[in-house]
Amino acid sequence: MTAVPSDVRLPRTAVVADPDAGRLALNAQALRGAGYTVLEATDARSLAAVLNAAEPSVVVVDAFLSGVLSAAASTAPVLVMVDLDNPAEIEAANPPGIHDCITKPPAPQELVHRTSVLIDQVSRRRATRQEAEGLREQLRGVSAAVRATNDPQEIADHVVAGFGRTFKADHVVLATFEDHRVPLITASWHRRGLAELPVEALPHEDKARATADALWAGTETLSGDGNEQAARSEAKPGPGPDIAGAASTLAVPIGEGNSSLGIIWIAMMDRSRTWSSAELGLIQHVAGNAAYGLIQSHLINSQQQVVKQLRELDKAKTDFLATVNHELRTPLTSIMAYLDMIQESTEHPVSREVHQMLDIVVRNTERLRTLIEDMLSVSRGGLDTMAMQLAPVRLGQTLDLVAAALRPLATLQNVTIDVDPVPEDPEILADEVQLQQVFTNLVSNAIKFTPSGGRIEVGSESHAAADGSKWATVRIADTGIGISSDEINHVFTRFYRASNAMNGAIPGTGLGLAISKDIVDRHGGRIDVASTLGTGTTVTVSLPLGTDSAQAN
Repeated sequence: MTAVPSDVRLPRTAVVADPDAGRLALNAQALRGAGYTVLEATDARSLAAVLNAAEPSVVVVDAFLSGVLSAAASTAPVLVMVDLDNPAEIEAANPPGIHDCITKPPAPQELVHRTSVLIDQVSRRRATRQEAEGLREQLRGVSAAVRATNDPQEIADHVVAGFGRTFKADHVVLATFEDHRVPLITASWHRRGLAELPVEALPHEDKARATADALWAGTETLSGDGNEQAARSEAKPGPGPDIAGAASTLAVPIGEGNSSLGIIWIAMMDRSRTWSSAELGLIQHVAGNAAYGLIQSHLINSQQQVVKQLRELDKAKTDFLATVNHELRTPLTSIMAYLDMIQESTEHPVSREVHQMLDIVVRNTERLRTLIEDMLSVSRGGLDTMAMQLAPVRLGQTLDLVAAALRPLATLQNVTIDVDPVPEDPEILADEVQLQQVFTNLVSNAIKFTPSGGRIEVGSESHAAADGSKWATVRIADTGIGISSDEINHVFTRFYRASNAMNGAIPGTGLGLAISKDIVDRHGGRIDVASTLGTGTTVTVSLPLGTDSAQAN
């Protein structure tokens, strides 16, 4: 009698379905004799009822009844009895879920043997799938931990610990090579109770790189029993893994593009280890995530270092400019005070010629003071960091004050400034000092760029926008040299100066409009420039009135 696997003594249930009553009885008797609990069915309806009511260990079914299985709820392995001389039965014996076939009528001993073997095979497959799913779940956690950090060392530590615990290894080592894409790091893990691998037990860096390059070129892993020749016979020809004292090792390349970045060694010190294709696939997947994480983390860390250095340089620049501005303003204040004393002295009046020369010195001193103030604004990183002192401000009154302060300069240039009267002087919520700086910059620019005999008109009005918001608009129009259409989009760029200003040697820093725009933006307004080369320029400043200004801020 054919030997039957010992585990058939475990409780097993077999469903036997056959329209032939005599064959059904013989098959059922053979399985009962082998220790099975047998449930019988003679047609499709009874077979479906049995499968829905029971959870059999195996289903032995005639080919003509096998079609019922696709609609039944059973997940048991299926052995189909088929007449190989009958093409119709062969065609019928191919529904989904069939695991094996046996010629009918089967010999009782063969039936018992094939049934038991089928149960064992399916059981092992299911166990393997469950084990693979368990490994996959554990390694998902490793990949999640890798994605959750930007620290290269933490990424490497997660990988070696994850591989070690998942595959019950003795030692796992990850090492990267000299490469601009990743940092040079090493991470190791060892099973509790074992000492860490000494450095000399690991392959030399050149050999490790050669192994990784060879494997990466073939997109493979390389396993061996510690014997290089044996390793070469098992995998693609190339350098074999060589960890001193290891009974079994696995080499996993880490790479990106056409070259490797590092290598992972998984070692068993006292036992051999055979790796399934599913395990190798999971290992390579995690190694790919590790490579991506190491590259990304290296890029992020490099960018952070650059940003940090730029911030330090920016702070040094700001500190330097602030110091220089302070050192320049102190003597300049004294110079301006003494010039005022000399010009206003009645005890020792100066001649008319000297007075004219002093006027020139005063004007240039004032230009230098303005330049220092502009540079100070730039050194603060613009006006975004400056607190605004908001208060109600009469716009018409502010324009009159600016025009009055700049008329002497305009007179020297033989330029006329006209401020249109404002019937109802609108009140806006603003920082009066900063607002005066805006209009001073704009009117000063108009004076500088308007030839002798020219004219500057300053006007303002209030209006309501389509959305119901109320605005005050100030227009400063001159008959100056204008700006070309190619350059007008750059006028708010810091330190930018139009080509005709450069060619005409008109003094300036290119900061006035940039600073003015910063201030207007902070007040919730907007500033626009329209110009025609050789004809003149109009600058329009729009500021929200009343509560609209407060909301903008």
